[in-house]
Amino acid sequence: MSGSELRLVLIGWGAISRRVAALLSERRAAVRIVGVGLRDAARAQDLPQSAEVLSDPATLASIAADLVVEAAGRGSVTSWGRAALGAGCDFAVSSTSAFVDEALFAELLALAQARGAQLIIPPGALGGMDALSAAARLPLDTVCHQIIKPPAAWYGTGAEVLCDLAGLSAPVTFYEGSARDAADAFAQNANVAVISALAGIGLDRTQVALVADPSAVLNSHIVTAEGEFGRMAIRLDNRPLATNPKSSEMTALSLVRLIETRTGGLVI
Repeated sequence: MSGSELRLVLIGWGAISRRVAALLSERRAAVRIVGVGLRDAARAQDLPQSAEVLSDPATLASIAADLVVEAAGRGSVTSWGRAALGAGCDFAVSSTSAFVDEALFAELLALAQARGAQLIIPPGALGGMDALSAAARLPLDTVCHQIIKPPAAWYGTGAEVLCDLAGLSAPVTFYEGSARDAADAFAQNANVAVISALAGIGLDRTQVALVADPSAVLNSHIVTAEGEFGRMAIRLDNRPLATNPKSSEMTALSLVRLIETRTGGLVI
């Protein structure tokens, strides 16, 4: 829909959605935020003037959105995904840990295909997923994803019982396993492992290591892959989102890029 104004619905009005909305406004993007999905209308503060509060996913059928972007947490993906895709809207998912549920992923993908819409997996805090996805057109042997964050980013997660976060003096790898198990157990912090898994060899073959590093000030991702294409190593060191240290500024930026490319004449 290059050249026209995109009608956007954001699901959730937390740190990521607010940052996305602010960046779109600052950049004068050809985007109108026509709705914000919220379970509790009382939390509808400082919304864009053009946005209607949507407390029921069924309202998407009448709002004529072009794109629905979820940034509200894993529990929102099922109901809003069904409603968005059922209404023929493209649906971008930030809380990709929802897709550790194979049945849900298959259901939403089938619904997208039946309605002529797209189920979109943004790269989130990662980069190079286009290269990994391209490499997967030939057989891949291995994909490994290491996630390194400061101890403070792991508070409130299962890491607290796996290591002494407050007493660390050196990096500790407190979890190693499949992307499916990592994203399921650490939905806020390892959500992104689903992205590298879906781009490459799947949730069960992709290996993930989670690291708490007391010397780290950034959130780091190291993705390595080998296969018939050759070898690759991708590293990103992301600044934490100012209002949510468990997430990265790059997560919001990747959503802004996704949204802007829907209206621009150039896509990179």
